[in-house]
Amino acid sequence: MKEKIVYWITGSQTLYGDDVLQHVAKHSEEMVRYITDRMPVTVKYLTTCKNSDEAEAAVKQINNDDDCIGVITWCHTFSPAKMWIRGLRKLQKPLCHFATQYNKELPYSSIDMDFMNENQSAHGDREFAYILARLRLPHKVVVGHYTDERALRVLYDWCIAAAGYAFSEKVKVCRFSDNMRDVAVTEGDKVEAHIKFGWQVDYYPIAELVDYIGRTTDGQIDELMKEYAKKYDMCTDNIGAVREQAKYEIAIERFLKENGGYIGFVDHFGTLNGLRQLPGLAVQDLQAKSYGFGPEGDWKISALGAVMCYMAGQKCTGLMEDYTYDLTRGTVLGAHMLEVSPQFAKDKPRIEVHPLSIGGKEDPARLVFEGIASPEAIAVSMVDMGNGMRLIIQQIELVPYPKKMPNLPVGSLMWKYKSGFDDGVAAWLYAGGAHHTVVSSVVTLGQMLDIASMWNIETVVLNEKTDLRELNGQLALNDNIQSK
Repeated sequence: MKEKIVYWITGSQTLYGDDVLQHVAKHSEEMVRYITDRMPVTVKYLTTCKNSDEAEAAVKQINNDDDCIGVITWCHTFSPAKMWIRGLRKLQKPLCHFATQYNKELPYSSIDMDFMNENQSAHGDREFAYILARLRLPHKVVVGHYTDERALRVLYDWCIAAAGYAFSEKVKVCRFSDNMRDVAVTEGDKVEAHIKFGWQVDYYPIAELVDYIGRTTDGQIDELMKEYAKKYDMCTDNIGAVREQAKYEIAIERFLKENGGYIGFVDHFGTLNGLRQLPGLAVQDLQAKSYGFGPEGDWKISALGAVMCYMAGQKCTGLMEDYTYDLTRGTVLGAHMLEVSPQFAKDKPRIEVHPLSIGGKEDPARLVFEGIASPEAIAVSMVDMGNGMRLIIQQIELVPYPKKMPNLPVGSLMWKYKSGFDDGVAAWLYAGGAHHTVVSSVVTLGQMLDIASMWNIETVVLNEKTDLRELNGQLALNDNIQSK
């Protein structure tokens, strides 16, 4: 992510002379040097814009730089906002308005009008912010001195989101099956998703994957088995079933790479013609490598999982499903038939082989583990409401398991809702949240709100502040706005 660039543009004008402009450039360079060392991306000072032509030229450079994922703007002095209009109307990258200034404290004993004119960010930022509001341009506002940890943390989160947004623009999902019959929530408008998020979703008959599986060699399988032995505990004598999964993983990854660079994929237990098992261990290990996955043809969760896993740096992020409740403790046991990512494992996952009562195939190998605990995590769902996509973010706490579950043959997580159990469940249901989610203990609520703003989609946040009556009113208002 450090290879990605966020350009810094300073706003000013020529009214106060060349000496002031030299100070403006010097201050900007010093501030950017301090900031870039504390960001997940590279921040570069681009220029100081003083008129319309310079603003437009800067935006064109930003738009045409493939490594650039966004722009930070700051007005050192007063920067007349009409000079920004032509450039901002052309901007195609996320924008963060950093309301900061070079000096932290006023030089009370020496302050004069020369200082006031040179250091009037409070004045300049308000002029610039007006034109952003007038243009209805989605953007982030960060407030604070450029050395303040809190402001830098907010800016850090925005940079993560901007990187995720750029990554999202190139996400490609391969569908080896359609959606599960009669299931509604996994459906969605693929054209709208391509327009809104950049997600390209393509279908390939599973017969084409079967051909790749047939061309997988024993030598390739042997190499992957060595990797399994390093990462996981082999807890089965059915090595043939494990090798079958290794064969699937090799074939799936080769197919995704050789047919267009797909970073996400879906399958479905009802369409396994030519496969001896439902892919389990294969899918889990691919998720560990940051591939997005959606079961039962759920392409939205595959794409969202790939984006969030990238934002998380391939840590503690992946597919999850609200499976069943412990009503005595107000907790949720999350799992899936096979495909939970080992990124969630508290201890070294075990490779086991167990029967699967759905799909009508051989007993599949899978990773079995107990999930991590974390006081801060989110469960995120993307649903198509017909008049637009809705992103639902629920703040949760991943909790230790109160008792062992020796007969549960899958990877799993357990969590509590920040809003409390009853309101947490009710709020999710009122919002139309899906049963498939992406859970992460690394990606933050702030980062998801930032990328949702960049996507410009409806966003619903559920946490300890959620009031069910207010939530229903907001959902109704959102529907009315989007239907117009």
